[in-house]
Amino acid sequence: MDETPKRAPMTRARRQLVGVLVVLFAAMLLYKVLHAGGLEQTALFYVGLPAFIALAVAVGARPKSVTGTALAAVTVGLALAGPLLDEGIICLVMAAPLFYLLAVIIAAPVDLARRRARKGRGGRTHAFATVPLIALLALEGTGAYELPRDGTATVTRTVATSPARFERTLAAPPRFAAPEPVFLQIPFPRPQHSEGTGLGVGAHREVAFNPHRSLGIGSHPTPRSMRLVVAAHTPGRVRFVVTHDTTLARWLDLRSAEVTWRPTAAGRTEVTWTLHYRRTFDPGWYFGPIQQYGMEQAAAYLSDTFSHPTAPAGTSAR
Repeated sequence: MDETPKRAPMTRARRQLVGVLVVLFAAMLLYKVLHAGGLEQTALFYVGLPAFIALAVAVGARPKSVTGTALAAVTVGLALAGPLLDEGIICLVMAAPLFYLLAVIIAAPVDLARRRARKGRGGRTHAFATVPLIALLALEGTGAYELPRDGTATVTRTVATSPARFERTLAAPPRFAAPEPVFLQIPFPRPQHSEGTGLGVGAHREVAFNPHRSLGIGSHPTPRSMRLVVAAHTPGRVRFVVTHDTTLARWLDLRSAEVTWRPTAAGRTEVTWTLHYRRTFDPGWYFGPIQQYGMEQAAAYLSDTFSHPTAPAGTSAR
């Protein structure tokens, strides 16, 4: 008589868990492949990866709710991305809404088609109707096509100081304060101190930021900084060009910062900050507006920083 205990059959929940873990492991391998190919900033990653997770869950795991399981898989994947893939919190915060959106776009029609099929209304042929559109969106930035990348953010403020005093303030080292906008209070790089003075052509600024800290296991803080050089200076206008950047380069390519000022009534000064940058992340329809808004907030922060006189009366602007 065989007394060997029989192994209990795997429950539906366990099968789904195993399926989700297999999907996440495959997604991690896909990330490594895209990273090795230099495609980690393209839509093939930010659109293709969450679409892959949702499709794999729908086809392989076959849960009762494809949408719920896909969202759960994306959540677990994002939680693991920090320690296992050495990603920072900013990347995860920015990517999360897009990942969830694409998971819903893929999974919701599958759930709808299943409900219609159970009621005898058909509809299974339309379960994956959004897949061709997602596939097209995923090709942005891979060489197939791309949206315009160059962007400009402009902020104009009137400050309670004379043009001459503002120019002296601009020529002196600034006093950086904590940013007030909620958007900039996300753990973005924050300037700590700046070296360099003057507004003559060739004058430079070396701005040190708080160290970069990723969520990777065993990772260490790495310093980051930005170097700007005065490329042009005419009365009422200064143009700084970024010559070195280990701060924003991972998110966008900041090219230059232009400041213009002119006198207004009652001894005040109208100051305009214009930041020129190039978007480096795809898809553009998602990251474009986010980076545009972020640059506008950064321009406003610079305007506020230099709105208060910090330079001694004898500081030269030349």
